[in-house]
Amino acid sequence: QVQLVESGGGLVKAGGSLRLSCTVSGSTFSINRAGWYRQAPGEERELVAHIRSDGSTNYADSVKGRFTISRDNAKNTVSLQMNSLKPEDTAVYYCNAELRVSFSGTRNYWGQGTQVTVSS
Repeated sequence: QVQLVESGGGLVKAGGSLRLSCTVSGSTFSINRAGWYRQAPGEERELVAHIRSDGSTNYADSVKGRFTISRDNAKNTVSLQMNSLKPEDTAVYYCNAELRVSFSGTRNYWGQGTQVTVSS
């Protein structure tokens, strides 16, 4: 069964850093493009960062200059380095990835989510 396995969430003080990772499990399907989303209580899920197959990236304005998304194709992993964390970054973070399931086909998957809590 294909899964996206997330890790790296936790509790950190404001100004601190965390690194989230998302790895494809149960398959050799490679990541085409991927993104990190987050959802705070009572809020809608929002895109935080996105990385394309060519490595180009884009970020939500609220995290520009603080977060960095990257990919390791050899490990089939996408990571999110979060620096200068703020209490408003507190949310459940979800990995979303489009996997190449065939020569011309892709399929979209979500991770289970990982909690990030930033204390003031």
